[in-house]
Amino acid sequence: MNIPQDLKYTKTHEWAKREGNIVIVGITEYAQKEISDVVFVETPKLGQQIERGKPAAVVESVKAAFDIYAPVSGKVSKVNQSLESAPGIINEECYGKGWFFEIDMSYDDDWNQLLSADQYSDHLKQESTKH
Repeated sequence: MNIPQDLKYTKTHEWAKREGNIVIVGITEYAQKEISDVVFVETPKLGQQIERGKPAAVVESVKAAFDIYAPVSGKVSKVNQSLESAPGIINEECYGKGWFFEIDMSYDDDWNQLLSADQYSDHLKQESTKH
């Protein structure tokens, strides 16, 4: 399982990459495999205020619809427009071109609440023992 060390993670399987005050958000390899073939993505609106831990986007696959949660609070500063016409990018490049949106982060402390790659890896191990 690919869990890049330079990213932070949530227990709900989103990844976050920080560039200054901007946080880029996507879903992890684990999440995109669980979701399977992505057929539709609804991103948040540009300028929308979103709250850490609350649904910010929706992904639909051939199986079901899944909420994508905001890893930090702030204002949506950019959305990945290419997902509208090519949602399958998420399955192909979940850590690259398959990002969802960017947030202009409101609180530095939100970043510190996220999991490191090692913590996320441990979280996945704990989840797999529950099933």
